[in-house]
Amino acid sequence: MPGLRASCCGTGREAAKGATERSDPSYVYLDYAATAPLCEEAKCAMEPFMQTGREACVTYMNPNSLSTPGRDAFKALEQARRSVACSLDAGRPDQVVFTSGATEADNAALFGIASAVRESKRRGNGGFKGHVVSSQIEHDAVLAALARLERAGFDVTYLRPNRDGFVEVERLQEALRPDTVLVSIQAANSETGAIQPVEQLAGVAHDAGACFHTDATQALGKTELSLERLGVDAASFSAHKVGGPKGVGALFLRSRVPFDAMVVGGGQESGRRSGTQNVAAAAGFAAACAVAVEGMESERDRLAFLRDKMYGDLGSMGGVQPTVDVEKGSLDYLPNIVNFMVPGLESETAVLRFDALGFAVSGGSACSSSSLDPSHVLTAMGIGADEALCEVRASMGRYTTREDVDAFLAAVPKAIDWKR
Repeated sequence: MPGLRASCCGTGREAAKGATERSDPSYVYLDYAATAPLCEEAKCAMEPFMQTGREACVTYMNPNSLSTPGRDAFKALEQARRSVACSLDAGRPDQVVFTSGATEADNAALFGIASAVRESKRRGNGGFKGHVVSSQIEHDAVLAALARLERAGFDVTYLRPNRDGFVEVERLQEALRPDTVLVSIQAANSETGAIQPVEQLAGVAHDAGACFHTDATQALGKTELSLERLGVDAASFSAHKVGGPKGVGALFLRSRVPFDAMVVGGGQESGRRSGTQNVAAAAGFAAACAVAVEGMESERDRLAFLRDKMYGDLGSMGGVQPTVDVEKGSLDYLPNIVNFMVPGLESETAVLRFDALGFAVSGGSACSSSSLDPSHVLTAMGIGADEALCEVRASMGRYTTREDVDAFLAAVPKAIDWKR
């Protein structure tokens, strides 16, 4: 596949020309959990909205305008919303709110639901603080939002996962209190791939009278995901994890769930997220989402075979320690993520060595790749800080081949024994 290294100099045509000149067809991209390459279906879906000049004036414009181009844009936006709702089995399309990505969706869910519920409770109890439950292995977009909720006076309980990376239902039951307003547990972990028992967790939360949110960003297109079946009140998604464009995502918000909008102004998205919508990006998201969900079952089996091959070979290599014990064919972990440690070789160094050898991997979550701290996910699982500093994540996707995996496995000993 074409090389996916980003250009860091030049603008416009110069940047595009530079990126093309530096592309390397032999470079293997194994960082899909960070960003998946834009798929052809998303590109084709966006092209009608990318007109320029006078031609653009008579096609798709502001979807909130009453003009013919505005009405056309609105129809396209709502078609994208219906398509995303169908892919997510989200029930009514108006329960899908377009956002700039999963980070905004996570923030909106936590701030919007927690504050709205607390405000309603305070009408009868002015001293009501509110309690939120989450886990220690959430994405930073959730953890940072939780920290802000704490500063706003909420009590927050962080559940610790077991050594295999799973949040246990019993731990949530023990943590719930009469004043718990919201529980937020991810659907699947971006580092280990552990798929959480969201349906059971949501049921426990609801039995206690609390709302339930899940960050389902990594789960979309990799495992069966029906929002109707899971019964969650809110869920977050990002297009670029499934081959859609960057800068667009969605918040599923079940009807009648208390919610205070975080982004206010023009009242778009039924007042839940103001700002002129990016119709082209929404169309690209819908197309990528549909392709990922429609091909999920066969792609899951294909990727699981590659995952098992990688874990099996890594486990037999000296100096390599798989982070979790993933049984062959396991459905408890995402099929596309492999996480391992090389004791004595820090993540940043390992990533640079693999890059020099022609492989893109990460040292855990790419969203915090600049941090020199050990992975908060691995340390929460009980892995020592020294080992957690040596984490490597290889993640696969639609364009990953058996040859890519074989080449990567052959490169691992070279990355470890760098001097030789």
